[in-house]
Amino acid sequence: MRFRRGENSKKGQVTVFIIIAVMIVSLALGYLFLRNSVATQSIPVDIRPVYDSFVSCLQDNTRTGISVLESQGGYINLPAFDPGNTYMPFSSQLNFAGTQIPYWYYISGNNIPKTQIPSVSDMQTSLGNFISQKIRSCDLRDYYSQGFVVTMGDPSSSVNIKSNEVDVSLSMPLTIQKGNETAVVNTHKIAVTSPLGELYNSAQTVYNDEQKNMFLENYTMDELMTYAPVDGVKITCGPLIWNANDIFDTLQNAITANTLELKSKGATNDYFALHLPVNDNVRFLTSQNWSNSFEVSPADGPILTATPVGNQQGLGALGFCYVPYHFVYNIKYPVLIQIYNQNEIFQFPFAVVIQGNNPRQPLSGTAVSEVNSPLCQYKNTPVQITAVDRNLNPIANATISYECVQQECSIGMTDNSGALTANFPQCVNGYVIARAPGFKDTKYLFSTVSQGSLEMIMDKLYPTNVQLLVDGKPYSGTAMITFDSDYSTQTLVWPNQKTVNLGEGNENITVQVYMNTSITIPATTTQQCVTVPNGILGIVGLTRQNCFEVNVSQQIISNALAGGGNTENYFLESDLSQGKTVQINAPSLPTPKTIGDIQNNYNLFDQNQIAVNLV
Repeated sequence: MRFRRGENSKKGQVTVFIIIAVMIVSLALGYLFLRNSVATQSIPVDIRPVYDSFVSCLQDNTRTGISVLESQGGYINLPAFDPGNTYMPFSSQLNFAGTQIPYWYYISGNNIPKTQIPSVSDMQTSLGNFISQKIRSCDLRDYYSQGFVVTMGDPSSSVNIKSNEVDVSLSMPLTIQKGNETAVVNTHKIAVTSPLGELYNSAQTVYNDEQKNMFLENYTMDELMTYAPVDGVKITCGPLIWNANDIFDTLQNAITANTLELKSKGATNDYFALHLPVNDNVRFLTSQNWSNSFEVSPADGPILTATPVGNQQGLGALGFCYVPYHFVYNIKYPVLIQIYNQNEIFQFPFAVVIQGNNPRQPLSGTAVSEVNSPLCQYKNTPVQITAVDRNLNPIANATISYECVQQECSIGMTDNSGALTANFPQCVNGYVIARAPGFKDTKYLFSTVSQGSLEMIMDKLYPTNVQLLVDGKPYSGTAMITFDSDYSTQTLVWPNQKTVNLGEGNENITVQVYMNTSITIPATTTQQCVTVPNGILGIVGLTRQNCFEVNVSQQIISNALAGGGNTENYFLESDLSQGKTVQINAPSLPTPKTIGDIQNNYNLFDQNQIAVNLV
């Protein structure tokens, strides 16, 4: 019994000591926690204005940091710069009114999709670092002349971004002294009203909706189909001609205007209403002055041409001509998305990409290595190649390749003396090919079973003006002039194109002259019948006629072949080098008034000869 009583006594003593210890620790913690507020409350009246100025400076620095975050897509310190190229015009940052804003989504120059979306934690850390860097530069000089002494310790900031408020806790010993009065404050807490958190959340929502639904690309596709020739057929016997620069200007104007019309909310039938699940206002901007790329193919320089079907030899049975066209576009441009509320704007850029008439698709990040043919892997025959022009002047930077059994291997490039010594793959009766700007592609038969040398004479190409006459008079209407040679085929769409690159040699020249017509093809209805099986499962051998009507609506042919012909002409380099003009005189044909006249003109066209002179 005594043992038990003694044990209870010891337990009571321990309990008392624990209670006392807890009280001491609580008092210590309470002192540490309240020391700042007590110190703040106890700042002498004479010192109070200095501390208020310091707090005001802290608030200003916080607002400045918030503004930088909002204007730069959530960044204060920009990520590493990634330049674009001619294939993908986007760098990793958009220059908007002198501010570099990191793209939240873009495609790099090597065709890899990239994202740069900062997290809330990233923004809090960068804003805290910004405040810590700026706080020691608070201007309190006006108080120094009044006898105040201000000492600042090492700062450390923590930030909490809420929906409509940004809380800042700055740990930095601040000592303010004047005469016998001193105040020391170690922790400084402020709350700045700002919708930064809400705007950032809305920005993420808009971004996710675009990534999921690609509404920017879909609107671009609508504009492409509305304002540019993509796919179609027109009943006419003359070529259709467009200027790509005009098409791109129209497209850019439409994209710029329509992008600005996009909005987050609107009526159900409002074409520009995106119905985004955000409460803040959203604005979409783009500019023709920002880096962009507009491409179209097939094209001859800036000219798009669609040639007619039905006027070729052997197609006279069609009874009419038509022009089908199909052009493929690649469109790349940036859109700046701005989310704004309470006079604050959070903005980030986004890259819009249309590739091959289709909205962008997620791209594989796996690079495909170049596959070399087995022939090109075994280059063991040394050969010296020399490239010269007809005056034996060396041609520098000529690209040399070797072709054997329908496989072409890259060899190298000539130096300033026009020479290249390199190893070739072994082959009997292969071709050495030389290519250089301003010269014809040149091909020489050459076996490489043993070492040797080869001198290649390359014909220079001369930009040559063309003048078209019809019946001896200058012609300004529509025509197509084709120069066909052993090294290239060039087609000029007259009068938009008037220059051709010619070198010494034979050229087969064809001219087709078109004039305006108004030939009407009346609407027709014909019946066509096909034989189909009529037995059980079609195997008994019985058949029947299945007939149906084919309706062709009325068509108008707006232009048709009304002149031209062809010839063969040999051009000398001595004439071309003098800058002479190729003058072509084509005979006219009767102006067609009926479908039969069009077919007759094509029969006459094959017999016509054109005259070619250098003047």
